[in-house]
Amino acid sequence: MKIRPLHDRVIVKRMEEERTSPGGIVIPDAATEKPIKGEVIAAGNGKISENGDVRALDVKVGDTVLFGKYAGTEVKVDGDELLVMKEDDIMAVIED
Repeated sequence: MKIRPLHDRVIVKRMEEERTSPGGIVIPDAATEKPIKGEVIAAGNGKISENGDVRALDVKVGDTVLFGKYAGTEVKVDGDELLVMKEDDIMAVIED
């Protein structure tokens, strides 16, 4: 199934966090927090302003982004857990 977000929404797939501490200790699933980093897998066309103009999004498919711990709405598509959020919920784009 393909999914296309509307307007200023993006679909993000969370990236897995490291489960081993720098000292080599394995962190159990119950002690780990939700990852706040993910990859944009789909993006809407842009935000519609009051006068009807469309402002393109600053993020694009493939960008690695940082977002709030509880940002977005979790959905399951074809067995994958994804987040649907507004562009405003994204705090930063990680550039390599």
